[in-house]
Amino acid sequence: MSASARRPDAAQNRTRIVEAARAALAESDHVHLNEIAKRAGVGQGTLYRNFPNREALLAEVYRRDVEELVTAASTLLAEHEPVEALRHWLDRVIDYAEIKRGVLAALEPAAWQDLVTHSHNPIEDALGRLLSAGKAAGSIRADVDAHGVLLLIAYLGRLDREEWESTARPLMNVILDGLSRRDAGR
Repeated sequence: MSASARRPDAAQNRTRIVEAARAALAESDHVHLNEIAKRAGVGQGTLYRNFPNREALLAEVYRRDVEELVTAASTLLAEHEPVEALRHWLDRVIDYAEIKRGVLAALEPAAWQDLVTHSHNPIEDALGRLLSAGKAAGSIRADVDAHGVLLLIAYLGRLDREEWESTARPLMNVILDGLSRRDAGR
């Protein structure tokens, strides 16, 4: 059933379930559906009516995060100068990467490989728009592309949960500093 065809309360329940799953993934790679139902304030039947299994729920969390990340690029460019928009977007990437790590740890390899394959191009395109705007404004180096930046960002997936808070944002700042043109302020 499409989101527009759902009753408003059913759509709200689905949203609460996805948000509860996302919050649980931010805390631990081990998420249990009964815990998610409790957090969302719904019964098991409601959870299973929306998501027949754990993989379907985790895939929806991942898809929503990708959609929000991709949509954010245009919104941020409309609200900020290119480098500042990129900085805000990279902050969102850190949040996305944390949830992505949890989703990938909780899913079977075949399921997560399919998710990653379908999300790569939209994310690369969104980053490409941010980089292009920065290049056009003269604030981002001309010799970088979205693919290369994504390779640098991919390291975030290797961080342990214990070092995430202290390491992810400083590493992202190093990446952003490396992308900025040194002569942009002159």
